[in-house]
Amino acid sequence: MTYRPTRRTLLIATGATGAAALVAGCGDSGDGGDTASSASPGQELTTTADVPVGGGTILKAEKVVVTQPKSGEFKAFSAICTHQQCTVATVADGTINCACHGSKFDIADGSVANPPATRPLPEKKITVDGNSIRLA
Repeated sequence: MTYRPTRRTLLIATGATGAAALVAGCGDSGDGGDTASSASPGQELTTTADVPVGGGTILKAEKVVVTQPKSGEFKAFSAICTHQQCTVATVADGTINCACHGSKFDIADGSVANPPATRPLPEKKITVDGNSIRLA
């Protein structure tokens, strides 16, 4: 006797596979997640010359984005989007931008400038010593 799956069995199997792929591709709900930095205190992140005024630099390995909202004013935030933990992709036009779902964050304070994120990017403490920007 040959086993033939029913239509219901096939639909359940393909639905479960699709759901698993969706979760793997998009992450979780953003309520938890690991937003810890890979950088250690005192580590040089970048130089002041590498951070444009009104823009920023994303340091993917360190999971940090450094911005310069005004000339000589440097800020740092987690580079992990608070929506679903994607690494932010660009800094342009005064915002830090996540390409995964379109969230945008203000370069001056990390606040949400465009949903779907509802929480700001966590600020990172930095020190500027001459030309060097270091994690505090």
